[in-house]
Amino acid sequence: MPEITESLAQHFHERTKYHPETLAAKSRQLDWDKQPAPFKDYKIGVSIDLKPYLRSKPGDGSSRTWYERLSRLLFCTYGITGKILPGGSSALGGVLYLRSAPSAGGLYPAEVYVIARGTSHLSAGLYNYQAKTHSLIRFWDGDLWSELQAACFWHPALETVKLAVVVTGVFYRSAWRYQDRAYRRIFLDGGHLLGNLELAGSANDFRPHLVGGFDDRLLAELLYLNPEEEAPIALIPLADLLDINQNLPPYLTALPSNTQSDYPDIPDGELLAYCHRATGISGDTSGTGGWSGTMEEGLHEDKYNFPFCTKVSTQTAPINWGENLEGLTETIVKRRSTRAYSAAAIALEELNAILDFTYQPQHYTRQVLDGYPDYFDLSLISTFLAVSSVNGLEEGCYYYASLMEELRQIRFKNFRRELHYLCLGQELGRDAAAVIFHTADLKKAVAKYGDRAYRYLHMDAGHLGQRLNLAAIHLGLGVSGIGGFFDDQVNEVLGIPPDEAVLYITTLGRPR
Repeated sequence: MPEITESLAQHFHERTKYHPETLAAKSRQLDWDKQPAPFKDYKIGVSIDLKPYLRSKPGDGSSRTWYERLSRLLFCTYGITGKILPGGSSALGGVLYLRSAPSAGGLYPAEVYVIARGTSHLSAGLYNYQAKTHSLIRFWDGDLWSELQAACFWHPALETVKLAVVVTGVFYRSAWRYQDRAYRRIFLDGGHLLGNLELAGSANDFRPHLVGGFDDRLLAELLYLNPEEEAPIALIPLADLLDINQNLPPYLTALPSNTQSDYPDIPDGELLAYCHRATGISGDTSGTGGWSGTMEEGLHEDKYNFPFCTKVSTQTAPINWGENLEGLTETIVKRRSTRAYSAAAIALEELNAILDFTYQPQHYTRQVLDGYPDYFDLSLISTFLAVSSVNGLEEGCYYYASLMEELRQIRFKNFRRELHYLCLGQELGRDAAAVIFHTADLKKAVAKYGDRAYRYLHMDAGHLGQRLNLAAIHLGLGVSGIGGFFDDQVNEVLGIPPDEAVLYITTLGRPR
């Protein structure tokens, strides 16, 4: 196979970078009259109210009924946990609904569907999770499980489970504000949601099995979606751990798509839709044999291990989430993105605890958390930290070696001023105690998964970001994700190799 100089995914990433010279010119005034609502309405269907089943106390564990467990799972995954009345004009009359999963700009581009195989609890059919009313609406009756299996190339997890969750992205909800770059943010937001689903599953005796390889067209048709407006981004067979027949081993999560190097000159505003179509998988490129591999456990090989590199251990005792993980579910519900930091220092012990929860899930098996949550491929993602004010840790840029559980210093400097600039003038970057960067060698990722790798990388980065969020909130710290930054300048300032594409930034600090 001839070497591809720039795949579509690489082209998309380059085209959607922010540059200091062009950012102002590309910015546009938001049309508030066209702001899309972050909810999907169905005119007909059978509604199942899940609110009465939230009355059980978080942490009641297996004593809860099936509906109580499902209700809390969906609420913790993507439920409404608050609202703000700003008084401004918008498509929603000024009301901003807040959810358990963070979203760039509060736009919430994801929708959550449940496909039921048919049980005594939930009849066979298609359901949409109505977050605004915390209910399920059944908009299609009938057993579609065999069609679902075919769309997912007969993924083994679907043989036994009775429920599957589908996460979709509604493109315009995010593109209304972020234009083509919205594609990144849709998958980052999807990753936040997947992080909640994985953790809420553990707290409610469900085991989500992540699937990213499916026939995009068939799955969209099964859900009666308009693929130009809304498309599936992840499918999650949901195993009930109280049913011994559904206790399944982990499986492969990702399949490759084609890699496109011969693409036309795509105008701005059409790049998002073109990229999504091109990263799809159809039935004639994969099949049942695609899931015959084995799950790669652990993370990638640690780098930056040169002789005189300063190394700081991050080993620490795991966070105690309480009996039946009640501390975890309470943290998911009360999580909020921090609006401003005080620039005060955090402790190295606090940073270590956050890194431990995010990157060392095997330390939490005794708390009934799944020791190996599903990602698409963490071997492709690297983590760097810009440390401005952490007691016990010198200022500078560090590479996080997750296998060795240590920070390796690669630059010696306080980056507060540069971080303010890199984060588009946001004070969050300047005043944070530490800023975490997730990056990936995009060329290497495309070689493994085709252009679809771009989806997987951003969902995995969002998933990691949500674990950072929850650990920080639980420890009483502030945390906020940043999806807008000067891409190339991040690499230059921090000394990150230029072939590492910056995926996501998470800021940590003391709230102002």
